[in-house]
Amino acid sequence: MQVPFLNLAAQQAALKDELLPVVESVLASARYVLGPNVAAFEQELAAFCGARFGVGVNSGSDALTLALRALDIGPGDEVITTPFTYIAPAESIHQLGAKIVFADIDPRTFLLDPAQVAAQITPRTRAILPVHLFGQAAPMDPLQVLAQPQGIQLVEDCAQAIGARYRGQPVGSLGRLGCFSFYPTKNLGAAGDGGMVLTSDETLARRLKMLRVHGVERRYFHELHGFNSRLDELQAAILRVKLRHLEAWNGRRAAIAGQYTAGLADLPLELPVTAPTNRHVFHVYAVLADRRDELQQFLADRGVSTLIYYPRPLHLQAVYAGVGWREGDFPVAEAVSRRILPLPIYPELTDAQVRFLVENVREFFGK
Repeated sequence: MQVPFLNLAAQQAALKDELLPVVESVLASARYVLGPNVAAFEQELAAFCGARFGVGVNSGSDALTLALRALDIGPGDEVITTPFTYIAPAESIHQLGAKIVFADIDPRTFLLDPAQVAAQITPRTRAILPVHLFGQAAPMDPLQVLAQPQGIQLVEDCAQAIGARYRGQPVGSLGRLGCFSFYPTKNLGAAGDGGMVLTSDETLARRLKMLRVHGVERRYFHELHGFNSRLDELQAAILRVKLRHLEAWNGRRAAIAGQYTAGLADLPLELPVTAPTNRHVFHVYAVLADRRDELQQFLADRGVSTLIYYPRPLHLQAVYAGVGWREGDFPVAEAVSRRILPLPIYPELTDAQVRFLVENVREFFGK
C-alpha cells in the first residue's frame, strides 16, 4: 500500500462535476479579473469567518504584506512573530522595511508563547503577527491583553487554519486583520495561488482594495503606493465550490487525527495537543520523535511519505545570516525543529491507509 503525503488529484476528481461548469462559465464570461465570483467569494468567506469585509488578493503572502501596509507599518516599526513557521510572515515584515522581532513558541502547541512575546515588546512595537499554526488558533486573549493597552495591532496569519475557532469564534475575526492563503495544499485550496484579507474595519477594507490595484479607487487616479495583487476570477469560482465542502473536510481531518492519536498513544512519541480554547482543523498532524530521521526513513521504505516542516527555524535561515541571530536564541523552536515529523492528513486519506501508517509506526517501535 502507498500512502502519499498529499493527494490533490483525488479532491479535484471528486469535485469534477461541480468544478467544470463554473470554470466553463468564467471562461465564457470573459470576466477574468475582479469579477462577480471574486466579490461573491469575498462576502461568503467573510460571513463564514465572522468578519464584515473580505478583500481577495493573489496569495497568502501578499495578504500579509498588504495587511501590514494597510496599517502603515514600515521603517522604524517592529513586528513580533514566530520563528517556527513558513517564511511568509517574516518576509512581509522585511519587505515593508520594518524590523522582524521573533518570540519563542510553546513546546506542546508550537504556537507563540505570550510570555516570550511580552519580553520582546518595545516602544517601537506596532504589531504582533501570530500564526495559527498547523490548524489551531494562537492564544489570542493573552496576546490581546499585551497588545491593546499599548495600541499594538494583532494581525492573524490564518493560512493553515481556515475554519478553526478560538473560544468559539472563527480565526480571521479575532484580530484587526486576518490573512488567508488558498495555496493548493491548504484546507481550502485553489487550483493555483490565491489569498484574502478579512477585517471588520470599513476604512481598512477600502484601503486594502486600493492597495491591491496600484493604489487606485478610481481608474488612473492613484492615491496610494500600491501593488498588483488581485485574486483571479477563475480561482474565486473554484474556491466558492470548495467552500461548501470545507466543514465536512475539516471534520474528516479531525476524525483522522483521532485515529492517529488512538493508534499511537502508547508509543514514545509526543502527539499533537489541542489547547482547551481551540477547535483544531488539523492542516498538519505532527508528532515529535527522538529518532525522527530513522522513523521517516522506515516509513518511506514502506511506501508512507512524510514531510518535515519546519526543519530549520527562521532565525537560523541563511537569508537572515546578517541579522545576528544565533543558535540558542529561540531554544524551543530549535528543539521542535529537530524532532518534528508531520504525518499525511487530508480528507481523501482512507481508513485503510491510516491503519497501515499506524501499523508501520508501531512496528518501528517494536509494538
